[in-house]
Amino acid sequence: MRGGMGNMQKMMKQMQKMQKDMEKAQEELVEKKVEGTAGGGMVTVIANGNREILEVNIKEEVVDPEDIEMLQDLILAATNDALKKVEEMTSQTMGQFTKGMNMPGLF
Repeated sequence: MRGGMGNMQKMMKQMQKMQKDMEKAQEELVEKKVEGTAGGGMVTVIANGNREILEVNIKEEVVDPEDIEMLQDLILAATNDALKKVEEMTSQTMGQFTKGMNMPGLF
């Protein structure tokens, strides 16, 4: 029985370290930025790892008052591209902690 307690304490320490490492990784993700683009770079959207949009940049050539729908579509496409990249970055960073584990809803 005694050996079981030692293993349990070791496992608890490992879990605590993993939790701290995960918290640090999540904090670092918030600081990272990704850029989504649309229209061959005519519209760019910058997002952070917290899924917040930080910037929307539109090249002057795109702005045509006659075709506002195209501009709206480009902004939407660039935003979705940026958020997709945030999701990929999050999965890569946080996936190292959950290799082989099924933890639905954790991230």
